[in-house]
Amino acid sequence: MERINTTAISEFLLQGLPLEPDQQGLVYALFLAMYLTTVLGNLLIIILIRLDSHLHTPMYLLLSNLSFSDLCFSSVTVPKLLKNMQSQDPSISYAGCLTQMYFFLLFADLESFLLVAMAYDRYVAICFPLHYTTIMSPRLCLSLVVLSWVLTVFISLLHTLLMARLSFCADNLIPHFFCDMSALLKLACSDIQINEMAIFILGGLVIIVPFLLIF
Repeated sequence: MERINTTAISEFLLQGLPLEPDQQGLVYALFLAMYLTTVLGNLLIIILIRLDSHLHTPMYLLLSNLSFSDLCFSSVTVPKLLKNMQSQDPSISYAGCLTQMYFFLLFADLESFLLVAMAYDRYVAICFPLHYTTIMSPRLCLSLVVLSWVLTVFISLLHTLLMARLSFCADNLIPHFFCDMSALLKLACSDIQINEMAIFILGGLVIIVPFLLIF
């Protein structure tokens, strides 16, 4: 069987946003302002819930976790985008790319499961108001949060390990501003059938199941 020549990729190039040179400054300022607003807004929510003892309830515990997830989700991609726009250096290391992909999947999936927990919390509060404190006990609320974290850590780690086993050819240009999993699969020289199967199966778990539970 003919052996396929592959090149050991040490870094990828992020194509970024399709902008004209005179638009770079305006878009940079816009993204920076949006990112700072997101970070400060979510930090404010977390701090207020932490400081006010009246907010130490299941609803606000879930809300603080959602705010933390949103803060981290924004921090996975936007700082690297801003750095690349400022330095005009689109490169990202191989390890850095996989790390970014891992945390992107982790916090994106975490938000889906936390929204399910929040939907269940509101369902109990509306439909069973007299039994709310009994059903939504601190133990159950903590269990829902821990379960969300465990599931998303497992799913994102599995996708990352499956991606790490692939070989990549000389083409290392990613037509995106972050290491998107689908874009990386298109650059791979190895068989990606297992990766596609994992995306299909776990995608149903992360997207369809939470949607149906919330609905």
